[in-house]
Amino acid sequence: MSGQSTPLRETLNHSVQGVNKRRNQDWCSVEGAGTAEDPLILVVADGHGSAVHARSEIGARYAVDLFAVQAREFASLVRTEGPEGTPSLSWLMNYARNELPRRLIAGWQEEVLRHWSRHPAESMSTGGTEPRDDQKLLLYGATLIGAVMTPHLFVAWQLGDGELTVVEEDGKVSLPLAPAEADLGDETESLCSRHAWRLVRMHWAPIVTQDRAPRMIALSTDGLSKSFASDEGFTQFMTGLDQRLSEDGLESVRAALPEWLGKAARYSGDDTTLVAARRPTDAATDDSSTEHNITELCGTEPGVTDHGTIGRTSTTAHG
Repeated sequence: MSGQSTPLRETLNHSVQGVNKRRNQDWCSVEGAGTAEDPLILVVADGHGSAVHARSEIGARYAVDLFAVQAREFASLVRTEGPEGTPSLSWLMNYARNELPRRLIAGWQEEVLRHWSRHPAESMSTGGTEPRDDQKLLLYGATLIGAVMTPHLFVAWQLGDGELTVVEEDGKVSLPLAPAEADLGDETESLCSRHAWRLVRMHWAPIVTQDRAPRMIALSTDGLSKSFASDEGFTQFMTGLDQRLSEDGLESVRAALPEWLGKAARYSGDDTTLVAARRPTDAATDDSSTEHNITELCGTEPGVTDHGTIGRTSTTAHG
């Protein structure tokens, strides 16, 4: 509703550095309330972190910043009133599927090549051979998941690993952007991949009424999912997170965040980041069974426990 003061979504985000990692390669951002004038934008990026991708934390940050720009532009198109009214859903879908990924990847490549030109490798000052552009891009490689939500439309994009989790109003949990086939080993599609824009997966979900919109959406890097022994454990955690937000409230979950996310990072050994948005609920209730369930999910057995992560509604977080 235009001008409404109550947000359609409460948001959370946080990031934790992986065990024995030199720096956190993840980056994330959350902004907006989900209204037409203030669209909800969520994004996480995960720098690859290996020696081949020595500047990937920079690539991840550029990815987050550039996605936010493209997402704001897309959201403005959703509510544009021109001579012929707002764009049709089919036009918007085509833009989301093709134009936004093209612009995002092109912008990312321009930014990282510009960064290289300002900060070339030390070997260049000693007569080293100038690398090709594709070799430069490889240094900044990262994955990305981003989402935009307005009162009438929810769209998400993914390139590479990590998870988009959607909890529907009836409690059903889905991962709509999960790849048809799991990546082998540490291999994953990336912003530095050849023709990367063609590899972007998209989730398109018009919202008819708010009571039929997703109750919670969460974007997480693979450091969270890798801390589970099975996909079912990850799904059970997301169900528990949704329930705890409903029953205990936002601030209680925020307070528990460091422990949950820290355990995930210890078990997976990887940087672990999650951003989430949920429809606000009534005052939290004191339900001891909820605390018991979360305690079970955050147990002590590596590879078996479930973990969570949530942070503040700041614009950008980098652990």
